[in-house]
Amino acid sequence: MAESFLMEACVDSVESAVNAERGGAGRLELCSSLLEGGLTPSQGLLQVVKQYVKIPVYVMIRPRGGDFLYSDQEVEVMRKDIELMKRHRADGLVLGALTEDGRVDTELCMEFLAAAQPLPVTFHRAFDMVHDPAVALESLVSLGFQRLLTSGCDNSALEGLPLIKQLIDQAKGRIAIMPGGGITERNLQRILEGTGAQEFHCSARSGRDSAMKFRNSCVTMGAAFSAPEYGLKVADVSKVRTLNAIAKNTL
Repeated sequence: MAESFLMEACVDSVESAVNAERGGAGRLELCSSLLEGGLTPSQGLLQVVKQYVKIPVYVMIRPRGGDFLYSDQEVEVMRKDIELMKRHRADGLVLGALTEDGRVDTELCMEFLAAAQPLPVTFHRAFDMVHDPAVALESLVSLGFQRLLTSGCDNSALEGLPLIKQLIDQAKGRIAIMPGGGITERNLQRILEGTGAQEFHCSARSGRDSAMKFRNSCVTMGAAFSAPEYGLKVADVSKVRTLNAIAKNTL
């Protein structure tokens, strides 16, 4: 039982990807813009990450931050990104879309899944914005998604633990339910024990200071909520190892 879990690390750089693999992650979710919850990474990032790691790399298909109701032009971008990420050897894709009334957009998701074949596809935390989680889960099962990433429709997987447990019970193995959102060394054991999940998703990052010696403190390269210009966050090998050890001792 101790070897039956899998840790997926959410990464946005080659350094984080390498560190996550070194720490024992079993799969990567490759994104850009983690401050916005993760957007589609560049093809260049995918290609270089694939050169440096051997574990599966699932690529986020999300053209912008904000909601999951997409315009025709945004859908066109997502179609093209699916095509390009497949061409550049993505091992799987992560995506999702909702209707304006908070349901899974089954028609659009069916189109995306067809375009993604034969790659496995995870439905991401768009699920946490649905009107009725039980109904939405059945939609995902019917569509053929391999996995659902969810915080249990709450701010974190710990807060959403009761719903995650309900979803796992409802799924009955028809789709993998992967808790994610705010998972740390302090709460992982409680989340795994409370849900019975066999996979979990986290970034396991630590801050690292920039190597820049000259610094212009008057300029910010983004909105007011953006990350500091001279601070980096990368996956921490020791954190990944700790999380894996906790999972092994729990399951």
